[in-house]
Amino acid sequence: MIRIFCFAVFIFTVSSAQCETFHVATTGSDANSGSKRKPFASLAHARDAVRKLKHDQPLREPVTIIVHGGTYCLTNSLELAEKDSGTAKYPVLWQTASGEEVRLTGGPALPATAFGLITNVTVLARLDPMAHGKVFQLNLRGKNALSSQNEEGAGDRRPPLSSNPPTSRGARGGEEQFNSIEIPEFPEKFRGVPAAPELFFQDRRMTLARWPNQGWATISKIIDSGSNPREGDKSNRPGIFEYSDARPDRWNAAPGLWLQGYWCFDWYEETIKVKSIEREKHQITLATPSLYSVKQGNPSPRRFRALNLLEELDEPGEFYIDRVAGMLYFWPPSALKDARVTLSILNAPLLVLTNVEHVAVRGFIFEASLGNGVEISAGRSNRLESCVVRNTRQLGIRVTGGAGHVIESCDIHDTGTGGLVLEGGDRKTLTPAHHQALNNHIWGFSRHQLTAAYGIVLGGVGNRAAHNVLHDAPHQAVLLNGNDHIFEFNRVSNVVMETDDAGALYKGRNPSCRGNIIRYNFWKDIGSPMGHGTAAIYFDDGDGGDLVFGNIFLRCGHPGAGSFGTIFSHGGHDLRAENNIFIDCPRALGSAPWDDARWKNAINGGEDCFFQEKLLQEVDITKPPYTTRYPELVGYMNPQPGQPRNSFAKNNVLIRSRERSSGNWKYSADQMWQTDSDPGFVDAANGDFQLRPAAELFKHLPGFEAIPFEQIGFEKRRRSVTNFTNRAESPAM
Repeated sequence: MIRIFCFAVFIFTVSSAQCETFHVATTGSDANSGSKRKPFASLAHARDAVRKLKHDQPLREPVTIIVHGGTYCLTNSLELAEKDSGTAKYPVLWQTASGEEVRLTGGPALPATAFGLITNVTVLARLDPMAHGKVFQLNLRGKNALSSQNEEGAGDRRPPLSSNPPTSRGARGGEEQFNSIEIPEFPEKFRGVPAAPELFFQDRRMTLARWPNQGWATISKIIDSGSNPREGDKSNRPGIFEYSDARPDRWNAAPGLWLQGYWCFDWYEETIKVKSIEREKHQITLATPSLYSVKQGNPSPRRFRALNLLEELDEPGEFYIDRVAGMLYFWPPSALKDARVTLSILNAPLLVLTNVEHVAVRGFIFEASLGNGVEISAGRSNRLESCVVRNTRQLGIRVTGGAGHVIESCDIHDTGTGGLVLEGGDRKTLTPAHHQALNNHIWGFSRHQLTAAYGIVLGGVGNRAAHNVLHDAPHQAVLLNGNDHIFEFNRVSNVVMETDDAGALYKGRNPSCRGNIIRYNFWKDIGSPMGHGTAAIYFDDGDGGDLVFGNIFLRCGHPGAGSFGTIFSHGGHDLRAENNIFIDCPRALGSAPWDDARWKNAINGGEDCFFQEKLLQEVDITKPPYTTRYPELVGYMNPQPGQPRNSFAKNNVLIRSRERSSGNWKYSADQMWQTDSDPGFVDAANGDFQLRPAAELFKHLPGFEAIPFEQIGFEKRRRSVTNFTNRAESPAM
């Protein structure tokens, strides 16, 4: 054994020594050789050096690009193409130097000297008096004092912010900054946030000035719902509503005022410009209709809040952008001196891999982009490992097409929309892509787009998400869209916290998407009681054909006024719920089945589901491989009157759960055990839901299989994310 171990170490040492290595440092020069003593200055030049190496001769050894500590401010995406590929035997590795923090950022750091206190009396008159003397300004269209931007991918060789001591600038503060930064006009209606610069202080996203500062205001009365574009109404009649709080009376709508709101349903938010405020009537008229109109689509009150309003810049951490004057106003949460203040301006991904194979990227911080953090499209067998992706306006990471890509041990948080998208595989042939998301920590997503922005998306065929931890988001956490995916050994908590008619995992509206397995996951504190109903797992609008096995649900879901359950099916069938444990869940299984008439209408193209297109054109479920892979699809397009459409459950345990099921769930009574007692957990009080070998549960359900609770969540082999992540910002579930 000793000789074998020594031989293995020898082989590793020799192979490592034979690796071609280039170095990049912010103190380097692109005229250098790229050695450790004479590093390149830019990432792009290192990429080009690898291209030249490959052009001169085929790869005969692995290639490593070591990037040394510092901030690399990108004015364009760092793009890797097919010619930057490695091979299975000789991969290309981009990695950070050991123990050094490397940031790839989409915006410059602002020195304290860039800011000055406000002296303009007109601006001061609009501010809340309590903000006087505390709000600073920065001219985004003045002379660019930080104009020494390097070429694409170059390092930011300016001194760090802490070495630039601030001086008092008075009224001239912020007049010598950032020439020609684009400040787009907000559209009349949008979701998320337009591509305007965002501000970050000590790596935390600052808040666009808003009211109320926390939570929402509510509509006291709907005067006119306006037209309903979603139903084809083209009358373009905006909604009108009454407000009860006096705060809007002081707003000036002339410079542009936008309201973000749940205007109809609590699963769809939208931001709409205000046309006018009638203070005498306490009425607001929107500038354009909401997609679903302004009406009571869900039981809870309709909610709204004002965005980017100078009058509401009234607490530390808020900022406001005057698009006409080109001024940024900011109330810093602490002293500007020695603080890291970043303005994101790059409206593109930080890193793009297109048609690349066998490239690994390890240990970087990707931050402050107005686009996505990282994009990988097509290609094969690329890896993103132990990286931090944060503070993006859009997604964290998007993988589309190709095969065998792996996102592992990354922290993805504080993204404007979703966290991680894995899409790949051929749905017509049911050919899997085998992409994997492993051991990632994803939280605080949906910062701008509050609904339908998921922590993980699995799309296409045959992808896997395992051992990930997802938490803290207003709406849904996981989207399954496609076939034969596996979602296993994950922890999901504190999501669907301010929305309704939603689930932590959502899949729906396409019965050809089936064969998915959701197993061995821990779901905790899902949903809030808003009236309609919420679930941990939600199969919507005719969806079916999937397995939910071996999950533990703790305080998940609210039945509302209808048929919701912790696992919920709307209209669908052919689902299986087996070997699950429900703890303090009001109703374990819920469904709202469709009758014969509704099924026939849906199959013929109605119910707003487009089944003819999805089931016969995008794929064809009447032929192989669908009829051979999923035999239950034979005859699916010809539903018969009185045909049974059921889902099935067995070996499930309900602990302090009031109700077993609603709707079309079928099961044997002796295979759904309800109890108010501990069924035999090792230590439930301290969150250990492993079952003891002699647990009472096994006596009542002899066929129950022990759930490997100890394996749920991060694997012990999770690679360390860069040491420079602020762990206080990444709470574990």
